[in-house]
Amino acid sequence: MWLTSALAVFSVLSPTLAASFNPSTYTWYTTPAADFASTLPIGNGRLAAAIWGGALVDNITLNENSIWSGPFQDRVNPQVYDGFTESRAMLEAGNLSAANDVVLQEMVSIPSSPREYSPLALLRLDFGHDASAVRNYTRFLDLNTGVAGVRYQVGDVVYSREYVASHPDGVLAVRLQASKDGALNVITSLERSSYVESLTAGSSKGTGTLTLKANSGQSTDPIRFTAQVRVLSRGGRITTNGTAVVVTGASIVDIFFDTQTSYRYPDETQRDAIVTKQLDAAVKSTYPAVKQAGTSDYQSLSGRVKLNLGSSGSAGSQPTDIRLKNYKADPNKDPELVTLMFNFGRHSLIASSRAGSSSGLPANLQGIWNQDYSPAWGGKYTIDVNLEMNYWHAQVTNLADTFEPVIDLMDRVLPHGQDVAKKMYHCNTGHILHHNTDLWGDVAPVDNGTRWTMWPMGSAWMSMNLMEQYRFTQDKTLLQKRIWPLLKSAADFYYCYLFDFEGYYTSGPSISPENAFIIPRDMTITGKTTGIDLAPTMDNLLLHEIFASVIETCKVLGITGADLTNAQKYISKIRPPNIGSSGQILEWRREYQETEPGHRHMSPILGLYPGSQMTPLVNQTLASAAKALLDHRISSGSGSTGWSRAWTMSLYARLFDGNSVWKHAQYFLQKYPTDNLWNTDSGPGSPFQIDGNFGFAAGIAEMLLQSHAVVHLLPALPGAVPDGRVSGLVARGNFVVDMEWSGGKLQSAKVESRSGGVLALRVQDGKPFTVNGEKYTEPIQTVAGKSYTIRLN
Repeated sequence: MWLTSALAVFSVLSPTLAASFNPSTYTWYTTPAADFASTLPIGNGRLAAAIWGGALVDNITLNENSIWSGPFQDRVNPQVYDGFTESRAMLEAGNLSAANDVVLQEMVSIPSSPREYSPLALLRLDFGHDASAVRNYTRFLDLNTGVAGVRYQVGDVVYSREYVASHPDGVLAVRLQASKDGALNVITSLERSSYVESLTAGSSKGTGTLTLKANSGQSTDPIRFTAQVRVLSRGGRITTNGTAVVVTGASIVDIFFDTQTSYRYPDETQRDAIVTKQLDAAVKSTYPAVKQAGTSDYQSLSGRVKLNLGSSGSAGSQPTDIRLKNYKADPNKDPELVTLMFNFGRHSLIASSRAGSSSGLPANLQGIWNQDYSPAWGGKYTIDVNLEMNYWHAQVTNLADTFEPVIDLMDRVLPHGQDVAKKMYHCNTGHILHHNTDLWGDVAPVDNGTRWTMWPMGSAWMSMNLMEQYRFTQDKTLLQKRIWPLLKSAADFYYCYLFDFEGYYTSGPSISPENAFIIPRDMTITGKTTGIDLAPTMDNLLLHEIFASVIETCKVLGITGADLTNAQKYISKIRPPNIGSSGQILEWRREYQETEPGHRHMSPILGLYPGSQMTPLVNQTLASAAKALLDHRISSGSGSTGWSRAWTMSLYARLFDGNSVWKHAQYFLQKYPTDNLWNTDSGPGSPFQIDGNFGFAAGIAEMLLQSHAVVHLLPALPGAVPDGRVSGLVARGNFVVDMEWSGGKLQSAKVESRSGGVLALRVQDGKPFTVNGEKYTEPIQTVAGKSYTIRLN
């Protein structure tokens, strides 16, 4: 019976039908992965697999989100407070050169970097095929279900593999099948190159077991973990050779994997017991049930949004790596590649960030996929744009559920941030976060460089993300119990840290990430460069955002007293953005000469996106000045990294320039993705960074729906996408939006109010419209659970 069922599956999903894969929801290839950047990434938020899919030997790179390079470190420099007060005084006096030197000598942490994200192991499946006999090879990733697969033929036998990362069961599961009874042979092993304590293989009662114990390599209190593989077969024989499980003559082989670490379970006996319990349950449940639970859970998130930006026709029927190559020559033939990248961004967040006590860590710089013990930039949580960008699309693309791990991490940051605020700045209230953190919530300054190290605004920027979670979900309980304590503490620090300079509450020493300027003649060593100054524009924008968030929260929760009055007092004395000689937003307090006119960071126009102070519907003067800076940056070579180019998409969307959004989306797809669609720093061959994937999805969403001022439908529709539809996007206020447009104009939209509240609307460039057949003239008081239909007059 089982063989008949398996044959039916093969006939429906045979390799010859690979070209029928939906070009908007499948990545697929006709060769195995040539490198890590070609693998198929899946995950359940805690566990991840990057699947190489070799026909002879399949390597599966395994990760777990709490396996990092070691224990917590107290890295605060004992001279730091003296360095802080001395450098601030020098900046006040206009001595930038000396202030720069003091910061880098006395405020840099010891050691200079926190912990790094580390790989878990390699799961190796050796099939022993004759390489010359393999044909009709296909591998794929289904972005609808989160399932990856491999299919190929050897002789008259079709071999199939499925890979599932189940969040409900907390395991990774693999099914291997052969269309001919007894034709499946596989040797399964676990491999790790460093810090292995033990590796054992055994078999009992028809089940093979591999158990790996390893650690992060420190002599004192390393992160330890226990990983285990269970191997079961239908038909055939299971034996071991000491380090591997050997299956011969099978028709189906099921593999289940789990690991637990001392980060969550310090006691070895307890974490071993958790591994055993979860794998016992998965084995008892069986692979089909684990797959069903995993895919149902995944689809409950992935299926919330459907996007159609046009059909690619034959251009979309090619394997993904070929589509990427063809796109470089003519992007206009394949609009569905944009949709595919949007869907891949949502998949990647679902796979790398899930709520629940078993997760508790957000997507890092590489999401959750990493094969290196010292990855680029440590694979850390970088706070001067990258972690924030990871979640820009979470709420608007209906994935607010994935945001809880960010709050979990900020809870870990809080006590360390309070400690460092006292040691570094003698602030006995509130917490600080500089530009990086790790799984422990390390908040001390990172690295040693004038352009990035001394930036005390991390907690302010992360507060923006926290507040957006409330604005989209309208969850007052979450706001009161989890977001408000973090928001209040961050604000309390700035009440202590800021000082009165030139009539404004002022930050510094600080930087505008990660830029520098040439020191002018009257500020000491002329011609030298520095990034360190007082009151960079970005700092002021972030301070405005955090105090505005405090005021908003106080209003929502009915909080009065010092929390409210302090925020009102401080926001009134934050330095407003200045406009320079070319009509551009100034990056610093003076119009210094730039060292990089095309710098990749868009820090001084954060108020355009993700903030809203510089948007056209809020302040047209600042919007025009923000556009002047943005255009200048782009014409000078900005957008030079994948994440920077993705940020550019959302900035132009906020300026209602849909054609520029589309142009930069096409440029992104032509330059940055690897074969498996991962974003890179500067193109294939450079380091992988997940932030650009997430920022790309955010940019497409922002092109279609904005809600920072009003619920704005199709604010930046490109001319290249005259017809399309989207369903399931979410606006602030907890409104779910479906839209269809044709000929460049909205045909109809449905807005579902999930929380009640007032709905203020705008359509495209201000076109008149009706709501439920009545002419719209003013905001509507909605009823929770009710939908509202919008059409143009």
